[in-house]
Amino acid sequence: MIVRSIKTAIITAGEMSVLEFLDKFLQQMEEASVLAISSKVVALCENNVVAVGTIDKEELIRQEADFYMQDKVGKYGYHFTIKNNTLISMSGIDESNANGNYVLWPKQPQTSANAIRAYLVKRFKLQKVGVVIIDSVSTPMRLGTTGTTIGYSGFEALDDYIGTPDLFGRPFTMSRASIASGLAATANMVMGEGHTPTPIVVMEDLPFIKFQDRDPTPQELESIGVPLAEDIYEPLINGVKWLPGGSGKK
Repeated sequence: MIVRSIKTAIITAGEMSVLEFLDKFLQQMEEASVLAISSKVVALCENNVVAVGTIDKEELIRQEADFYMQDKVGKYGYHFTIKNNTLISMSGIDESNANGNYVLWPKQPQTSANAIRAYLVKRFKLQKVGVVIIDSVSTPMRLGTTGTTIGYSGFEALDDYIGTPDLFGRPFTMSRASIASGLAATANMVMGEGHTPTPIVVMEDLPFIKFQDRDPTPQELESIGVPLAEDIYEPLINGVKWLPGGSGKK
């Protein structure tokens, strides 16, 4: 696996579209490679920001959430939310490196991932190419952040081991590897979280990736999430009262 980050200029909200951004800073993509791009850059290119001071932050969190907890909890006073089938603090809203704005998640991250893949296919004349739009999340009982995927295209997101034998011939009954999340974690580590503007990562030499010359189907997108009733963390997630947020999802 070969991973390289791409340094870009600092961009401001609405300065250019995401495809114009890639035109300017992405010079090469090889066949059978994957492009990872920060969700913040996609949102900035969409001008999906709200100026600090124009709305109460807690109200904005509730508006952007699918579900939210009523009160801040814990010593850090976090608002925990569920958005796009992801448990994340504060609806993914980010103030760091935002130049006086609250940066929201991209409006439709899956649609953006599909559009970026189509652009890469056309611009670089590729047949096998993948895209992941990523954000950083915290893991319970672990210090530090890792990357997660909020939109992807061009490859199978899960590697299903169910029914195959382990090293001793015992069949797997539950194991699936999240290829999309693994790529996101790798890219997030290379991008970093600080002041260096490296919001694009290109990953090559990926023999474990099963590329697809199309966008994921609705069934494939649904399959990467877990219904709450089947989630191993269901007792913890359902241990609090969730209220419907303003996103319109129920």
